[in-house]
This record gives sequence, C-alpha cells and structure tokens, in this order.
Amino acid sequence: MSARAASLGAVPAIPSRGQASPFTGTTTVELTWIEQETERWIRFGAPLADQILDRRRRLLSFAANSIFAFVRWASNDYGTLLSRLDVVRAVAPGEAFTTLPSITPGGELLLQLGGWPRVRLALALIDAIEDLGVDLCAVAPDYWRHAHNRLIAGFRPRAYSLARHRAWLLRREIGA
Repeated sequence: MSARAASLGAVPAIPSRGQASPFTGTTTVELTWIEQETERWIRFGAPLADQILDRRRRLLSFAANSIFAFVRWASNDYGTLLSRLDVVRAVAPGEAFTTLPSITPGGELLLQLGGWPRVRLALALIDAIEDLGVDLCAVAPDYWRHAHNRLIAGFRPRAYSLARHRAWLLRREIGA
C-alpha cells in the first residue's frame, strides 16, 4: 500500500481468496460471519472442500452442476441493510455464468431474491421441501426458477411434491 493510501486510511486490498480452491474447475464460495454485522452462509449444498481461513471466514468448494443456496445478510446500527438468497448451480469450466459477490467464478442463478419478506418466504419453501425428506441439492432446477418467478411477481409458488420430484429424477435419468 502506498504512503498516500495509508495516510488516507485506506484498507489494503485483500487478494481474491476465491482462487485458493484446492480443486480446479470448482465454484468457490467465501463465507463470512461477523455477528450482527455481516453474515454469509450456505443454507444447503454439498461442498467438496471446506477451508477455514480465520475465525470469521471459510471457503467452500462445490463441484460442477451441484446446487447450493447462498444467504447474505448485513446490518448496521439502524437495521438490516441487505437480505439476499441465491440458489445457484455451480458451473463447469467453459460454461456461461453470472458473477455474484463472494462466489468465484460465479454460477447459474436459479433463484435470486432480495428483501427480507421474499427471503423469508423462500426459506419457508426450503423448509417445506426438507420436511418432505427430499435432498435439497436434488430438487429440480426448474422448480427454483418457478419459485423465483412467482415470488418476484408477489405470488405464492406451487408446492414441491414427492410426485414432482420423482418425475424430475426420471427425466434426469433418461437425459431429457
């Protein structure tokens, strides 16, 4: 850091930790937990690796085509500044992707919601699917897109059912 930047109180740039993944071709998520200030966590997902950076930060690496939910929340003395929930499919090398904060290189967005009322509804959907006994990582990507579109429009999404899940598994098995 230059003397001028130091005199202005600038914080030194931290190198991108997302490239520190132990596996090549993976999607890496940097989690941060600063109690009541900045909280970034995974609601569901099956990481390949979990690397602890320090008391407040971790790196999780996800294999291509795996699905995970990433929650971002931030507040200050006046209340909540940010509430976000993203359901993301990790991409393979060479695939198109959307860049997202704390996710390297990015991923395919299946559901992206902002604002606590919508995030709360989506978390309730996730809980309901979990109550069915369905692995959240195996839920049909089309369902997450459906839920996104309905919640953004202010409507309640259709419930995910065991019959719908079974149909998705059969479609995936035959490659359709």
